[in-house]
Amino acid sequence: MSAALRSILEGFGKPHIHSGLAIRKLGKSLYKCRTGLAWSLVFMAQKGVLTFDFAGDHDEVENYLRGRK
Repeated sequence: MSAALRSILEGFGKPHIHSGLAIRKLGKSLYKCRTGLAWSLVFMAQKGVLTFDFAGDHDEVENYLRGRK
């Protein structure tokens, strides 16, 4: 497992760590986090499970989110 994924899994649910991970809530159970300066991951959170759904740069993530509506 990559270091970025491990840090998200370990930090989710800990608000003081979230600020360093740049986790943003996008919807009821949809979240986005930055893994670097130009790369973001989109994931769904359900009790006890994080399901990663998409990875890309800012524009790719925005296009992906528009397509989900």
